[in-house]
Amino acid sequence: MRRLTPPPPAANRNAPPCNQSAVPPNPPQIPGCPQILSPPPILGCLTPPPSLRRWGEGRGELPTRGGGAGAVPLLDRDWDRAMDRDRDMDRDRVREPEPPKTQPGHPPGPTRWGICSAGAISHDFVVALKTLPPSEHTVAAVAARDLGRAQDFARRFGIPRAYGSYEELAEDPDLDVVYVGVVNPAHLPTGLLFLRRGRAVLMEKPMGLGAREVAQLVGTARERGVFLMEGFWTRFFPAWRRLRALVAEGALGSPLVLRGALGFALGGVPRLREPGLGGGVLLDLGGYGLQMALALLGGGAPPSLRAHGILHETGVDESVSVTLEFPGKGLAALTFSMAAELPGGAAVGGPRGWAEFPSHMNCPTELLFGGRRELFPLPPPSEPLNFPHSTGLRYEAQHVRECLLQGLTESPEMPLAESEVIAQLLDEARAQVGVAVPTAHSGVTSDPPE
Repeated sequence: MRRLTPPPPAANRNAPPCNQSAVPPNPPQIPGCPQILSPPPILGCLTPPPSLRRWGEGRGELPTRGGGAGAVPLLDRDWDRAMDRDRDMDRDRVREPEPPKTQPGHPPGPTRWGICSAGAISHDFVVALKTLPPSEHTVAAVAARDLGRAQDFARRFGIPRAYGSYEELAEDPDLDVVYVGVVNPAHLPTGLLFLRRGRAVLMEKPMGLGAREVAQLVGTARERGVFLMEGFWTRFFPAWRRLRALVAEGALGSPLVLRGALGFALGGVPRLREPGLGGGVLLDLGGYGLQMALALLGGGAPPSLRAHGILHETGVDESVSVTLEFPGKGLAALTFSMAAELPGGAAVGGPRGWAEFPSHMNCPTELLFGGRRELFPLPPPSEPLNFPHSTGLRYEAQHVRECLLQGLTESPEMPLAESEVIAQLLDEARAQVGVAVPTAHSGVTSDPPE
């Protein structure tokens, strides 16, 4: 039995919100050149190529070698090197997104969403946004790796801008936040793309293929002071909030025991059975049970974990049982399968009673407690959905808006520290059942199918 250690706390909890640019007002420094702060014109210096003028257009700022009176302009070959370096730095430069259009004394404008990927989950997310007031949420742009798919998606939902690359979406200044719905192996490179451009990100779960990737995303978000949240939508459903409140107020007593089972016959889904696509039941479904156990039983301390499972013929985890033991005698027994249909329910109990989600523990709409059945119906979708209860994605979208309006860089209900612990637990469980866990990002250069 191994006890995991929690990730170190953030070095700076007072990082500026995502709408505060970290870009200095002056141009980047070139090796061998001084930082140029609006110097007087240099006599006899040739006019730089137009592509370099953006560094100091209209201000007489010309890159030079050396300093003081002996400064000399860069030669043509130096211009070429400067242009190459400038192009490289542009890729990682934080560009400040425009704030929502508001006027003093008036309510804030709608949160402007960018949608990264035109796949099935992105479809459902936009359908969910359509159940919210347009005065609060609007979809401003969509991007896919194929421009035609992005344009079809945009026409379907009345989205004004469509892009054929994620880089173009990252450069769109009229966005407040980007929903990233790409396949698992693309989460790290795509997330870094947006975070480095200063874009707030709602990342579909799992945040990364392993704890190292999650730590890299979290570290980048904290370094840049940009909002990032993992999309565990469960935490924002009204039924979930009701259960969490019961536990917090001591209605069930302590210690608590949690049991849950979530399974679907998904063996025919390519992305789940292929290791190269981040397949396996733990990355797909396991996080739901782990986040539930951490929230209800954890109290901030990571548990010890034991896992047993069966592998698919491709080497990914197909069915897994996980037991978590928490300090304070909390115990969770969880089962996940992509080979069998399971009821999908979860129950938590203590000395004073129990409460249960009879089904859909990942997206609950009813709760049993005290001999009563409490219902939390979802608004109907405007068109057919790809996944059950997907209009419930509206709740996490509402929460993201609240965080952005408050200037937060992470969610108090789904904090980044918990995303890191969940990733550690998933790595440990996969390793115990014999799955090869990546120790570093494999270097995805092109995205798998959306």
